Amino acid sequence: MGYPGHDRTTEDPGHDMSLTDHQEATEAAGPIDSTSAAPSLPDDIDLDDPILYLSRELTWLAFNRRVLHEAEDPRNRLLERVKFLAIVSSNLDEFFMKRIGGLKQQIAAGVHTISLDGRTPSQQLQECQTAVRAFQSEQRRIHVELMRELDEHDIRVSLYKDLDEDDRERLREHFRANIFPMLTPLAMDPAHPFPFISNLTLNLLVTLKYPGGNEIYMARVKVPVNKDVSKRLIPVDGTHTYVTLEDLIVNNLDMLFPGMEFVSCALFRITRNAIVEPDVEAANDLLEMIESELRERHFAPIVRLEVQPGMEPTHRGMLAAELGLNEEEDVIEVEGMMALRDLFEIAAIDLPELHDKPHRPVDHPLLANDRRNIFHIIRENGPILLQHPYQPFSTSVERFLRTAADDPKVLAIKMTLYRTSAGAILDSLIKAARNGKQVAVLVELKARFDEAANIQWARRLEAEGIHVNYGVMGLKTHSKLIFVVRRDYSQLRRYYHIGTGNYHPGTAKLYTDLGMLGCDEEMGQDLTELFNYLTGYSPPPSYRKILAAPYNLKRAIVDKINREIEHHKRDGNGLIQMKMNALEDPEITRALYKASRAGVQVDLIIRDTCRFRPGLPGISEKARVVSIVGRFLEHARIMYFRNGGEEEYYIGSADMMRRNLDSRVEVHAPVENPELRQELRLILDVQFADTRSAWDMDANGDYTQRTPEDESKRGAQETLIGVAEKRLAAAAKHKEKKIRSRLLSHFQWRLRDKNLGS
Repeated sequence: MGYPGHDRTTEDPGHDMSLTDHQEATEAAGPIDSTSAAPSLPDDIDLDDPILYLSRELTWLAFNRRVLHEAEDPRNRLLERVKFLAIVSSNLDEFFMKRIGGLKQQIAAGVHTISLDGRTPSQQLQECQTAVRAFQSEQRRIHVELMRELDEHDIRVSLYKDLDEDDRERLREHFRANIFPMLTPLAMDPAHPFPFISNLTLNLLVTLKYPGGNEIYMARVKVPVNKDVSKRLIPVDGTHTYVTLEDLIVNNLDMLFPGMEFVSCALFRITRNAIVEPDVEAANDLLEMIESELRERHFAPIVRLEVQPGMEPTHRGMLAAELGLNEEEDVIEVEGMMALRDLFEIAAIDLPELHDKPHRPVDHPLLANDRRNIFHIIRENGPILLQHPYQPFSTSVERFLRTAADDPKVLAIKMTLYRTSAGAILDSLIKAARNGKQVAVLVELKARFDEAANIQWARRLEAEGIHVNYGVMGLKTHSKLIFVVRRDYSQLRRYYHIGTGNYHPGTAKLYTDLGMLGCDEEMGQDLTELFNYLTGYSPPPSYRKILAAPYNLKRAIVDKINREIEHHKRDGNGLIQMKMNALEDPEITRALYKASRAGVQVDLIIRDTCRFRPGLPGISEKARVVSIVGRFLEHARIMYFRNGGEEEYYIGSADMMRRNLDSRVEVHAPVENPELRQELRLILDVQFADTRSAWDMDANGDYTQRTPEDESKRGAQETLIGVAEKRLAAAAKHKEKKIRSRLLSHFQWRLRDKNLGS
């Protein structure tokens, strides 16, 4: 299927590829084959009917089933499969902390509000628990299978008791020297209250007695899995044989409790609610409020207890009672290894033949061979579209900020920080301040699970004299923006980076994201006003080009969807395409149903949560929902509207979720340059055509993975890796030809000058 814009070509290899290249890249992913069976619906169904809307929680779990499938798929290298299993375990922990915790909070508060999909909080919780049990059963099966395959490659997690005597003795000495000093057994009896249990920590419940005695004593021992103490998996010798830290402790408890007899020892783990509602009205200082929230989260209610099978029933009941849990609903038996997220340690083993071929990002063609000031490159060439991780973060975004810090003509830098890490970004901001530039940074303190790190970064920046702001009370600032004011000749010019991903060099290697470097005057004016609002007061009533939440973004999207309906009624070729992480907002979902019902082609690439049901007769019959699961986490957001031939493309930070559109500061920016639009068109086309890593949703919310007829077909991500490499090679060749031409001209000029001189 072809779309307008495919036939645009350019002679500048820094921006684009030819139509032939575009076709080759799209064909590499394969054709589209999407079929779905739809439930029957009445012809006059109301678009507010709950039957049209899928569950937010259940579709998120369905996404993790697709990730779990990657752990089982034999087409993936073995250690990559182990990595996917660890990712799923980590995701499930977060699901309990955020989604299950939130539902339990609603139930405790007596909330009976019906969700968009027609469920009460109690019904949602019950369905989630049922789905999770089935999910974990599948997870355990795949874990057993992977451990068997790892054993075939001499990678194994052994039991301490199965090791030979020499290995046990070496490990016992390791325990004595490195683990034993860190252990603190806590007695549990009338004189010793039940100890505090930290979130997601492994714990041993030990019962013991004095020799010859009958009285049973009980103690808790925390398993100190910590980067500063010990990894979870302890290497046995020079090979890849490991024992778990808890197994090592259990088999050396005699050091901890000398002279005692051991009756039982069982492993358990708790998960706490991560949803803590701070008292915003009573807070005088946002930093103080977030620090208080972190303390409260440490002691937050417990939502899950994981135990080993075979734990003494009375001990299990005691733990559930002490932790305030319903034993039947909230206690989960875990067969095999608990906390599979620690399998990241196995996945990190350096055996190249068991990993994907290493991915080495290639520089953007316009930046690779041009070492001039990056602001000159942007000003002379126009906007630059960055595609991570196919193009490196360090030679693009970090270079942009590093140059801004050093350039004497740069007067001011403003930036939003949602998640980051120590390194080049913070170093450049500090250097800029030391160089006398005005630097203002908005640090979002409420970035879930990164609050402590962001408080640390904020204080460090403030100590360097940087103006640090914490955003707008009641809103999270989720936009990804760098704004630079530079004196160009006799005027001030505004440069910017607008992105879809965080300013974090680590995730830039693992997530697919987009960014745009530019100096458009109207866009610069919009960002000036936006930053003035973020650091001051009063948002502008409208912007010239950008769409910003929570003010005009949702309204603008709904208006553009309605406009597409009108174009379709007139011209009959309406087309809306969106790529995002999640579609949850009721108004956007309803508007898309309305468009699809009117005959507009609605194509969605949605990574995880999705309320929209494609393939419903008479409503979303021709609409399609595709999910891409590959070696990188899909994270970019793109919006496309055919708009009667006057095409519109946007990239930005917002997913189509209520929280993003109503209670966050988000920015989507138009992509107006024809060459950049063609790059976005290529991304969309390649992903819609993927037959290796794409999944099609049917009308029931179930997903089917596409299977290529040719097993050698590459997935979308591998195709785009190839595109990035091809573009750079073409740019280098183009530059080499230009250099040869200049050298030849120079040589001919010198020869002519010499002849004239003679």
